[in-house]
Amino acid sequence: MLPDPLPTLQRVFGFPDFRGVQRQVVERVLGGQRTLAVMPTGAGKSLTYQLPAVMLHGTCVVVSPLIALMHDQLRAAEAVGIRAATLTSVDANQAETRSRLRGGELDLLYVAPERASGQSFRELLSQADLALFAIDEAHCVSEWGHDFRPDYRLLKPLMDSFPDVSRLALTATADAHTRADILAQLGIPADGLIVSGFDRPNIRYHVTPKTSTPRQVADIIRRTPGPGIVYVQSRAGTEKMAASLASTGRPVRAYHAGLDPAIRAKNQADFVASEDMVICATVAFGMGIDKPDVRFVVHAGLPKSIEAYYQETGRAGRDGDPSVAHLFWGAEDFVRARQRIDEVEPERRAGEAARLQSLSALVETGGCRRQVLLRHFGEDAPADCGNCDNCLGASGAVDATELARKFLSAVFRTGQMFGVTYIEQVLTGKSTERSLMNGHENLSVWDIVDAEEAALLKPVGRALLLRDALRANEHGGLEFGPGARALLKGEATLSVVPQPRRERRARGAAAAANPADDPLFEALRERRRELAKEGGVPPYVIFHDSTLRDMAARRPTSRAELAVLSGVGARKLDAYGDAFLEVIRAAA
Repeated sequence: MLPDPLPTLQRVFGFPDFRGVQRQVVERVLGGQRTLAVMPTGAGKSLTYQLPAVMLHGTCVVVSPLIALMHDQLRAAEAVGIRAATLTSVDANQAETRSRLRGGELDLLYVAPERASGQSFRELLSQADLALFAIDEAHCVSEWGHDFRPDYRLLKPLMDSFPDVSRLALTATADAHTRADILAQLGIPADGLIVSGFDRPNIRYHVTPKTSTPRQVADIIRRTPGPGIVYVQSRAGTEKMAASLASTGRPVRAYHAGLDPAIRAKNQADFVASEDMVICATVAFGMGIDKPDVRFVVHAGLPKSIEAYYQETGRAGRDGDPSVAHLFWGAEDFVRARQRIDEVEPERRAGEAARLQSLSALVETGGCRRQVLLRHFGEDAPADCGNCDNCLGASGAVDATELARKFLSAVFRTGQMFGVTYIEQVLTGKSTERSLMNGHENLSVWDIVDAEEAALLKPVGRALLLRDALRANEHGGLEFGPGARALLKGEATLSVVPQPRRERRARGAAAAANPADDPLFEALRERRRELAKEGGVPPYVIFHDSTLRDMAARRPTSRAELAVLSGVGARKLDAYGDAFLEVIRAAA
């Protein structure tokens, strides 16, 4: 009979109970069964191997794709008393770590796939007592996944060398095709698949057309306290955006692969430790951090795929507190994306086109964003989530099918040679030297759009490009795409969301970081900062904000009362309990 993992969960991690499918996964691991767990970011994937690592005899080997991520997870594991180590190229204590592994002194050992797949590492493991292989970010093993890493394909031979050691694969982002590939590539039976819900109900999704992106992003930063990530599509763009956002008064840094390694490492470390910093980064940033208190993620341009969007937005709110994901897009983003599809290998084009179409559905919908997102991953969703821009009443989608036909007709009758601005001028009857010279003022489409419809021309133009009803040629002129025919023949409809008016805000205005305006909560945060600085760890490693809010609300006066709060395990109670009780007593 398997031991009950709940007492160990409560004692080591300080959690009163399991969440979601955690217990189901943990019990399979404890029973030696091979498992693939698909769980959303923030659902506690790491606990599903950390808890068995404490309970089982031997070492759990965790394969993780990035060194920075391993070091973050190492700090978190050591904070609750787990005997853990990393074996990476930047670790100076490699000999000591190997000795601890051979001596049975490690519960967890983190390694990268490149090291794990090597013969010398396999020989090292043969000298150790192993309890479990845990493969994090397991979608990297699949060519169908969005972050394929060839070295992940070499992990099955490694694990097959130790047939009696159970294996656990973990990922947050894998559609049905990718899941099947992961199972095959890692030698996990089909009945070993456990899929948790993909929904992240604490994240509010917003999607907005670009107008002035730096200003739009600055507005979000001013009204959203806490740490945030702004994803920018180019290296130069990250630095330009960071310089622009400095006017918000928040600390802002850039992060991309072209920075000096020391500067890049410092910017990342400062962000991880900060409670209010904004980092402007390329999409490589974030996969390598384990920061639970990110309050917002902004995409200043179109993500690579809906899987990438889900993973990148999932870096917000991992502590379960309310967070925001805001995507800014332009029709030119979809034009460039289609051009990139034409440049990939022919056998990959259909899959890439399907991914782009999924993104199109997400940004175009006047209905629930979360529904579009969840259905992409094969999950049923309610028609109204109550926590996206459209469900909160900001949509106001209108039927623009007739206007779209007028737009297409104007493109056709002007010879499929001119850009969006000129087509708008023709439709609204704005006379110019070019319209006179081309004789376009005599066309049937001249001045057929009234002032009320004119306000919808820009979103209609974007929607037509997004649907591939129009395409931009190499000279910037518009021409028909495959989606035009259905609209012109009445076989398809088109709705658009009018651009909302900008809400004027006082410069620098922001919501309070402490919504309850509780001085005790702020005092507890200040003590956490002091302890974090003394210990050289990020503040969240000590306690999450949710735990501090519980302290402020319940005001425990003894270690026994403090111990019942979620997130206060035995190790943290001994290390930090008295310091926080002192703050609470002083506020009494």
